[in-house]
Amino acid sequence: MTDIDTVLIYDGDCAYCSVAARALRTLPAVGAISWYDDAAQAFLDAQYGETPFAMVLVDAAAERVYAGRSAAEELADRAGMPGIVGALVGTNYDRIADAVGRLSGRGRDPDDYHGVSRLAGPAGERFPDLVAAATDAPDLPTDP
Repeated sequence: MTDIDTVLIYDGDCAYCSVAARALRTLPAVGAISWYDDAAQAFLDAQYGETPFAMVLVDAAAERVYAGRSAAEELADRAGMPGIVGALVGTNYDRIADAVGRLSGRGRDPDDYHGVSRLAGPAGERFPDLVAAATDAPDLPTDP
């Protein structure tokens, strides 16, 4: 049994995003899986009625789902970064995502999903699948 109560869904084809996900796995109770994972796709569809290409942080204990810049701000806060860093990340999220996309060779832009929403019932039922996928995820690359 795992103690994971929060899962990050990230762009698994982006080396920079994968390095960040690896660092987040060191936080207590946080797991990470690629957006391309079947469990992530099923969760996103259950939460949003579609599968937005966006960074998403799912906190089952708080029954909250953070998307886009809200996810980035929440992650910065959980990583213990000063509040100003989270605010800067949130304010500059689109520019950061664009730069990372160009550097990683990503062929698509993130969808315009931002904000915090309540964990929907059907999506909440899929959270154990996210945890299982995060627990079984292979080691992430260490170099972008």
